[in-house]
Amino acid sequence: MTSTGEVRIGPEAGGVSVQAPPAVRWIVRTLEEAGYEAWAVGGAVRDALLGLPTGDWDLTTRARPAQVRRLFRRTVPIGVEHGTVGVLARDGTLYEVTTFRRDVETTGRHAVVEFADTVEEDLARRDFTVNAVAWHPLRGERRDPFRGVADMESGVLRTVGDPEERFREDYLRVLRALRFAGTFGLTIDPATWRALTEGTYHLDHLSAERVREEVLKILEGGGRPSRALGLYAASGVLDAVLPELGGLVGAPRTDGGKDDLWAHALRIVDLLPRRRSDLRMAALFSGLGRDPEGTAAVEAGERARETLLRTASALERLRFSNQKVRDIAALTEWAAFFPGEDGSEAELRRWLSGAGVGRLPALLRIWAAEARANAMRGSGGLQPSRFLHRRARIRATLAQAPPLSVEELELDGGDLIRMGFRPGPYFGEVLRYLLDQVLEEPARNDRAILERLARERLDSWTQEKGSTPDGR
Repeated sequence: MTSTGEVRIGPEAGGVSVQAPPAVRWIVRTLEEAGYEAWAVGGAVRDALLGLPTGDWDLTTRARPAQVRRLFRRTVPIGVEHGTVGVLARDGTLYEVTTFRRDVETTGRHAVVEFADTVEEDLARRDFTVNAVAWHPLRGERRDPFRGVADMESGVLRTVGDPEERFREDYLRVLRALRFAGTFGLTIDPATWRALTEGTYHLDHLSAERVREEVLKILEGGGRPSRALGLYAASGVLDAVLPELGGLVGAPRTDGGKDDLWAHALRIVDLLPRRRSDLRMAALFSGLGRDPEGTAAVEAGERARETLLRTASALERLRFSNQKVRDIAALTEWAAFFPGEDGSEAELRRWLSGAGVGRLPALLRIWAAEARANAMRGSGGLQPSRFLHRRARIRATLAQAPPLSVEELELDGGDLIRMGFRPGPYFGEVLRYLLDQVLEEPARNDRAILERLARERLDSWTQEKGSTPDGR
């Protein structure tokens, strides 16, 4: 170890240099000077061993929570009942310090734990060998009782101990295994894979929120999401947690593409920005406008509507916020339905009105990724040239500044009142009718023309309903 604390934490041959943050060394030094053994564990150690940038540092110690809180001036009781105390460094960074623990009872959803005295006991309760390595930030010493480093060198993911027992303790580990294997490019050990596939039958024990967070970690994490999501399909997890998407696997595309709908969606997901999980989620659900056999719906608009409804159903079940459900489902709807290349300008204006100008940057990104995916495969569907033509048409239409919403009409509800009509729910219907007329021909957005069209519409209402909407 150098004087700065930099050590080689990786495998002895070609190890990885990593330096623990000064605050981590300060916390460990404070604990050990008080007589309490302390180690770095978890994701930061695993990532360093894999040669990846280290993230959040978690520490484990023989000290009990009350003892940790006495040693440090600024602490946060994150989960004292489970042994975790947050220690605030001088720069305001929060580090989790957890007492050594061992499992005494498990339910498939949560474990009942008690405090332990050694780091080996703590490592024995962890899920996978690659996560069961401890490193000492001061001495550079490594504890690896389950040969996690050897597994990393071999590119293998296996459980600590018996795979069936490990998954029974918490079935979320099934999803974690697929995420780790996909994110870090690991091959799942055969015994672990067998136990994992059996565990898919118990995933209904998990809360929707826990499943949602695992899916989001895949979409927002490093590497290519397609690797972990491909394992979802291969293991049976996809049918268990996202059954709406199961029908895409093996379903042929109807646009001349060579791969199936599932592979096509995954390729698009990989090409979208890592930090835009909303775009990636929308791309993932992009094929849902077709039935499980992959046949196209009768009308493009019907297909788009089906996409929206099935996406919304899945996201609601996973307890996404109402706003997220609306935003992502709308992206899938409007990405699935665009007027044909020979569609009229009126059709394009109606599409722009429905999709909303604010949604255009996201839709263009999804289409750009789709075009790149098709070009990479040399397959049918939206090609880069067609995408560029589509984007150019949209920009040219917007440059003309056509009215695209009721708010942009030259006549509003106040004008209808001044025309002698009593306010009522039918005002909205009339204004939507006027917008449709303007979308067909923007020159109609003239107060005199709109007043005439409004009176004609209200006269039609009288003939249909047998009474005037103003109550006369």
